[in-house]
Amino acid sequence: METGLLLIRVVLGAIMVAHGAQKLFGWFGGHGLSGTGSGLESMGLRPGRVYAAVNGVAEFGGGALLVLGLLTPLGAAAVAGVMFVAIATVHWTNGFFNTRGGYEFNLLIIASVIALAFTGPGKISIDHLAGWTLAGPAWGLGALGISAAAAGSVLALRKQPRPDQEPDEKPPDEVHAT
Repeated sequence: METGLLLIRVVLGAIMVAHGAQKLFGWFGGHGLSGTGSGLESMGLRPGRVYAAVNGVAEFGGGALLVLGLLTPLGAAAVAGVMFVAIATVHWTNGFFNTRGGYEFNLLIIASVIALAFTGPGKISIDHLAGWTLAGPAWGLGALGISAAAAGSVLALRKQPRPDQEPDEKPPDEVHAT
């Protein structure tokens, strides 16, 4: 079981670190803060550069916490919050399946990271080395609640799309959270 938890944490966390690096630094074919910020502004998330930084830090930092097994519920909450916003702003209208830009991949990420908040990171983790038991129903539900509340706050602050954007126009695929 320990190896399985480690594998899930490292692979999922590394994927999220890479996505965060795309937004923060423009690495791995990403658009950096300016390009990501422009895309987010077109979705009503203004100021876009600030939202790009928050999004990038949540993905990069949350992913790093998962890889390390450090403060695992916090890393899970950060990643899940970004995924909830991505579903609401980009993927929901495309339906379930990822082949059409749907939300299935984002939902899988949410389920995986929240499951890690419930189970804990396992014995091969900094949490375990530090003697912290950050696992169980309270931690899992807490991570889920915090991520949902953070996403709800971001969505509540969302402004109307820019006037120069057509109502059916979708932002570039590279800008969303996954």
